[in-house]
Amino acid sequence: MRTNWAGNHVYRASALRHPKTVSDVQEVISATRNIRVLGARHSFNDIADTNGIQLSLADLARVISIDHDRHRVIVDGGIRYGELAPVLHQSGWALANLASLPHITVAGAVVTATHGSGSSIGNLATAVAAMDIVTAIGDVATLSRDADAEIFNGAVVNLGAIGAIVSLTLDIERSYQVSQNVYTGLSLEVLANEFEAIFAAGTSVSVFTDWCGDLAQAVWVKDRLREPRTTAFPGAELFGAPMASQPMHPLPGGPAENCTEQMGVAGPWHERLPHFRLDFTPSKGEEIQAEFFMPREEARGAVAVKRQHGERLAPMLLASEVRTVAADSLWLSPSRGQPYFGIHFTFRRNWEALQAVLPQLEADLGRLGAVPHWAKVTTMAPGVIAARMPRLADFRELVKAYDPAGKFRNDLVDRIVFGGG
Repeated sequence: MRTNWAGNHVYRASALRHPKTVSDVQEVISATRNIRVLGARHSFNDIADTNGIQLSLADLARVISIDHDRHRVIVDGGIRYGELAPVLHQSGWALANLASLPHITVAGAVVTATHGSGSSIGNLATAVAAMDIVTAIGDVATLSRDADAEIFNGAVVNLGAIGAIVSLTLDIERSYQVSQNVYTGLSLEVLANEFEAIFAAGTSVSVFTDWCGDLAQAVWVKDRLREPRTTAFPGAELFGAPMASQPMHPLPGGPAENCTEQMGVAGPWHERLPHFRLDFTPSKGEEIQAEFFMPREEARGAVAVKRQHGERLAPMLLASEVRTVAADSLWLSPSRGQPYFGIHFTFRRNWEALQAVLPQLEADLGRLGAVPHWAKVTTMAPGVIAARMPRLADFRELVKAYDPAGKFRNDLVDRIVFGGG
């Protein structure tokens, strides 16, 4: 029996293939009726599942080349951020942002619009300049931002529905240093009233809270240093929240040694932008994650909604995190055309109990335009999600063009893309 990372979803796929080369990928796809690509297994729904076979690209994990003139890197489709980032840094380069976990694959993050935090930084898919995709007939199709314009915007965040990504070209920039400080006890009323200013306090800002009481547990501020130095000089407090006196973990009482270095000590971008260190297993594992995205202008209302649900969620909630992301032009991105923020939830692994409270939370956030993360759990009706994705019908036609027989389709794609409106 094979499961996702957290153990809350058991895969139905009959087999798992590990091709060694792109030619192997083409051969497997050509000979298979139903197939899905499996990344780092850090999804919490059935997005990576199939009634056919799963395809792991873990053995295709190279940094293929760095273009120093065009500021781009080409990588294999199975590489993880934790494998890519040190190579880039050693060569003097960096990515604009990272997610909280370096353990996830680049391709998996891209096709699900996964993100870090940063009010002026797009989600991780916005770094993609080109992709090589093995299509349903086994051909390799190349799509690029430069040559394919609007179709490219539809193909990047693709839910794994148009083929297997065997290489990606990513935008890079010169390497930089980041410092990280944590502040405790931020007033939730202040969070609602000063939302934009709080999230502008650093390059990447995250607010952790259980939504009970009047205070958030912690605000993590990651700040990009504009000049070489070893220690940042931040204020002693942030909107009334004092700086933490010792390193912290996002989960109250969690081991801080699992997390990236704090207390203002500067370090390479890839050792500060994630919350967790690559050499430690992140979080608890036995959990369920949900996340909902809303337009930035709805932040005050969302904070009020969450405070109303705090006590109801408390028995199941391990942690909740608020992050911001810049606008983009990708069809299935939650931030298409407008900046947004996400409220993430890490719940105890009890789906039955969660189903009893999640629908009302989703309904209340839904009145603010909320849409779920593509790789996390939701009870929202497919038609509701479809109505909030204006380019979903265009994406449906794109999937038909690349995969007319539905080789890469699965229950999630059928449910949301083809059954949702």
